[in-house]
Amino acid sequence: MKNFQDLQEGLQDPNIFKAFFLAGGPGSGKSYVVRATTGGTGLRIVNSDDVFEKYLKDAGFDMDMSTVKAEREKEERDKMRDRAKKLTRTRMGDITTGKGGYLEGRIGLIIDGTGKNYDKIAKQATQLKQLGYDVHMIFVNTSLDTALERNAKRERTVPADVATRAWNEVQRNMGKFSQYFRRNFVVVDNNDAEEDVLTPVMKQIRGLLKRKVNNPIAKAWIENEMKLRGITKFRPARNIGMGGQPGAKPKGGLPGSSGFKVRMGRKRPKTGRFAKK
Repeated sequence: MKNFQDLQEGLQDPNIFKAFFLAGGPGSGKSYVVRATTGGTGLRIVNSDDVFEKYLKDAGFDMDMSTVKAEREKEERDKMRDRAKKLTRTRMGDITTGKGGYLEGRIGLIIDGTGKNYDKIAKQATQLKQLGYDVHMIFVNTSLDTALERNAKRERTVPADVATRAWNEVQRNMGKFSQYFRRNFVVVDNNDAEEDVLTPVMKQIRGLLKRKVNNPIAKAWIENEMKLRGITKFRPARNIGMGGQPGAKPKGGLPGSSGFKVRMGRKRPKTGRFAKK
């Protein structure tokens, strides 16, 4: 059963059926880039690291992973990380069935990760496409020296050898990600702090978000949700495609956050304040 929040999201979400994967090693600046380029879009961030860091702070653990104290706490930290991943999966929902969490309403997503495991990301992206999502990747690229320098300055740091290994693994996957995501692959060169690299990236991402949903699976889901909710007429939205079937024409506008009319089971009066417009 869908709760009230589910009914308020989904069809009314401005970036329904959009998913962005993040890739970049520790110190690449992914969090900064995503805030600067996707802020205000309504995309939900799926990131177990945020939950993990909260658990560490609540427990009073050291945020520097390279210390002797952190090494002694490793077993307990690993348990916290597992809990964080489990909670994050619950928030996102079941990617194989599309049930629960953000996926229940096909909400727009940002899936944060390092990108060091190509097979895992490719599998998740394929599963999302099978649910009707358009999938994209934002690849935040830096030199190794820049990544190590920034990692050392972060609140939660990892040992230099771990950061180096992660950087190498992500770099090896860059070509494969480009081939998989093709025109939906966005590269951010985040080396020079003085250079404005985010403005053109933001425009590119906003352009991807404006593309209408044309996936037949997504259209069928939208049409079914309209029937279930008794929606008979929509005002124009930004990214919902034509109806629920290929070639169908929109009737009275399209679903989106601008609002909609619902069948109430009675006709409007012909005259007076509530007369049909």
